[in-house]
Amino acid sequence: MARVYVARDADGAVTAVAREPSAAVSEPAASDDPAVQAFLGQVGGMPPEDMIAALQSSDTDMVRVIEDLTSLLIERGVIQFTDLPVPARQKLLARQEWRGQRDLLDLVSRNDADDDPFMP
Repeated sequence: MARVYVARDADGAVTAVAREPSAAVSEPAASDDPAVQAFLGQVGGMPPEDMIAALQSSDTDMVRVIEDLTSLLIERGVIQFTDLPVPARQKLLARQEWRGQRDLLDLVSRNDADDDPFMP
């Protein structure tokens, strides 16, 4: 059970949650406290479990956005590929290779309803 810090309104309802205490958010509370969970659900418009699942499912999309952004910055000369740390370069190259192999497989195995099966 993680400890968080909360601020409450005059009625005692949670109005803010933080991982670290501050002047505005200083009351310690358990992260699984029903009032904390209710506040977190209101902020995201969904239960915390659903919010976590939504964030996790969007991670793949964000990875692709970051890859595309990195490629664009390199193409435009804003950064050099060699400016990136070696592990980042290795990961980008591996993902580019995997995507290239996947695209090649799509070209070979693709057979849409409108496609002529005998024409590439």
